[in-house]
Amino acid sequence: MNDTLPAPLSRRDFISLSAVGVIGLALPGRASAKDAGRMLYAGTYTEDTGSKGIYLLRMSSSGALTLEGVAAETINPSFVALSPNGRFAFAVNEVEKMDGHSTGGVTSFGRSRSTNLLRAVRQETTGGAAPCYASTDHTGRYLFVANYTGGSIAVFPIAKDGALGPKSSFLQHIGKGPNPERQEGPHAHCIIPDPANKFVLVADLGLDRVFVYAFDAKTGVLATTRAAEGATAPGAGPRHLAFHPNGRVLYVTNELNSTITPFRYDRASGSLTAMTSVPTVDAADVAKNSPADIHVHPSGRFLYMSNRGHNSIAAFSTSRSWSIVTTERPSAFSAAMSSANASSQSRRTLPVLENALPSALKQSA
Repeated sequence: MNDTLPAPLSRRDFISLSAVGVIGLALPGRASAKDAGRMLYAGTYTEDTGSKGIYLLRMSSSGALTLEGVAAETINPSFVALSPNGRFAFAVNEVEKMDGHSTGGVTSFGRSRSTNLLRAVRQETTGGAAPCYASTDHTGRYLFVANYTGGSIAVFPIAKDGALGPKSSFLQHIGKGPNPERQEGPHAHCIIPDPANKFVLVADLGLDRVFVYAFDAKTGVLATTRAAEGATAPGAGPRHLAFHPNGRVLYVTNELNSTITPFRYDRASGSLTAMTSVPTVDAADVAKNSPADIHVHPSGRFLYMSNRGHNSIAAFSTSRSWSIVTTERPSAFSAAMSSANASSQSRRTLPVLENALPSALKQSA
């Protein structure tokens, strides 16, 4: 593996050094030769970076990205999510304070079907500092937000025009983990509904827990008593979550120890049972790496996650019991993987190329 990787960076270090946050869900492009491809939204950090907000990019069939322009201007939209019907976009405003209060914000946008540009509809405060993740329930009627620094979660009703209403639920986590620098308190990092829209799951990096809350889809209220919780290894730092398409397994990226932990998920009770964790990089690179996002292929056979610091995408295949193995790997990745650094038998890593990012976004970093 590469032995010249940079020193480990905290979440706040990454924010100060990079304008690019997360790329939102892909959208179908217009069906013409000129407009062929898929459109994506890229969230960014705007403070002290020169970035303006949310950018619109086009992805060609080969995977090349072309910057189309600014989709919307807003402060620190580090994470962007779309409504299930694609009519609206939601961006967290990842700041520590708004109007003198210790809270970040979240902004809803209407999306133009013809241009894919975004029009701000309404901004709400999230009740906690540095919101870093947003998702909707499966009906598109409620928005979930995780506040990283605040260590809390919030739920907002979504009106028919995309406007956000006052919070329908707000829950504060308490406690700390064994890492004094990164786990001095709770750090809610991801919040998603389960496939049945019955429970909401929250990864808390500061507490080494995945919390499960019962969700009332009629009122947008989360039960204050947790239905269940799953524990990762002490100091693992769970960051992002992704369900297997069968709804019976949850995969968790652990930012602080560079692993993925699969959990068996009971759809009736919401209970989580941990399976064997696997590394995302070689042991020598763990201290220099911070796993981030995770996605499962629609077939359920493959799992992909991003390694920051190591600057790679790790690809895994899953067994019939949904544990993580590498009996096969995606054919589309084969050529690139054969030349990538991949000494571990439990993983294949794909280097992230710098020129994959449009120059205008690199320059704003």
